[in-house]
This record gives sequence, structure tokens and C-alpha cells, in this order.
Amino acid sequence: MNCELIPAIDIIDGKCVRLTKGEYESKTIYSDNPAEMAREFECLGFRRLHVVDLDGAKSKHIVNVEVLKAITSETNLTVDFGGGIKTDTDIETAFDNGAAMVTVGSIAVTHPELFMGWLSKYGADKMILGADVRNGKVSINGWKENSTEELLPFLKKYVDNGVRNVLCTEISKDGTLSGPAIGLYMEIMSEYPGINLIASGGVSSVDDIMALDRAGIPSVVFGKAIYEGRIDMKKLGKEAARC
Repeated sequence: MNCELIPAIDIIDGKCVRLTKGEYESKTIYSDNPAEMAREFECLGFRRLHVVDLDGAKSKHIVNVEVLKAITSETNLTVDFGGGIKTDTDIETAFDNGAAMVTVGSIAVTHPELFMGWLSKYGADKMILGADVRNGKVSINGWKENSTEELLPFLKKYVDNGVRNVLCTEISKDGTLSGPAIGLYMEIMSEYPGINLIASGGVSSVDDIMALDRAGIPSVVFGKAIYEGRIDMKKLGKEAARC
């Protein structure tokens, strides 16, 4: 398998949760200790972790920094962190507390000059452009607001300016276990074959991950399928360790 395998931890009130389609009222709590969950992923062979501060996304500033610090201090996982990164202080807080990369979406829509400044300052390897899409438009601020940005032109603007990492969540799929939006991801890769596209949303099984791998999608984030016991994490962790 060539596809990079990235388990996800979403955080509300310091707890590991999952939402459905980004709706906060659909919250299901899976663990009171995200750092312990991260250690389990590492023990299984995973090397990378996607962490989302859902409180931060909603509040428009980082909230669960202590959880990030616990995860990065207690594991050797490469952690990419997103949710609530709106200011220079937020992004510095994320990096100061162990994030290897940050995912930034809303600011790339509302303040492109700030995002480009961060891209220049920290480098393309440390920045992930978040492009979470609903009905073809990029959504912002914890998916609570729809922008007027069409997905492909939005991506072009930043790929042309050096962005290499793109996380794309098809919001209608997120947390539904209904299968990933493979057609959407193939369309993106056709337009921008040189990017590291991270697919997110809808993964329900190892078969879904294998389908993304066959489609040539470089990376995949998955969460709810883990916590609902739909994926053999020991087997998948061995695959991750070989990558």
C-alpha cells in the first residue's frame, strides 16, 4: 500500500470525539484521554496523527492546547494540528507545543495574505491547506459558514504559490461511514498531480482505504471507523509501519 495512513483525533472539552457532517450536536465521546489514544496508535505502528481542536474551530482560536502538548510529549508521532488557527499567536502556539505541521483552512479563505505569509515563514512542508467542501464550495469556521470559493480555483491559487499539502474533507461524507468521495479526490489529483492530497471523510473500512490507494490518492485520514470497530487497526498499523 502506498497511501499514507493517518488516524484522527478530534477534541471537544479535552475528550476524543467524533461528529457527523460537522454537526456539534451529533457528538459522540469515545475517550476521555486523547493522549492515551495517541499512544495506542503509536504502539500499533502508526507514525502520523491528525488532531483537530473542534472547540478551537468553533471559538476561532486554539482551545485544547494542553491536549496537543500531552500527545506530542508522550509520543513520537508526527502530529498535524488544526482548528482555531487564526493568528500568528495561534500558529506559534501550535508549533511551540509540538505540532510538526498545521492545517489551516478558514484563514486561507478570509485572509489569504496572512496564510501566504505563514507559508513563506514556516515553509510548505509545515503547512497543510484545509479545503473542506460542501456542495462544491469551501466551508469555514468549523464548517459553520459557507464561503463563495469554488474548490478547484481555490486550490489553484495556492498550489501555484507553493502549497504542496492539501487536506480535503467532503463534509457530506464526514462521520457517516458511507464511503469516501473518491471521484472528487481523483478530480483534484487530475488537476494537481504533484500535491500530497489527504483524503478525509466517509471511510468505513479497509476496503475504502484500499480503493483510495488504487485511485492513487497519496494520504487518507480516518476516525469514526476506528472508534466504531470497523477497521482492523493492528493489520493497518503494520501497513503504516511499512510505508
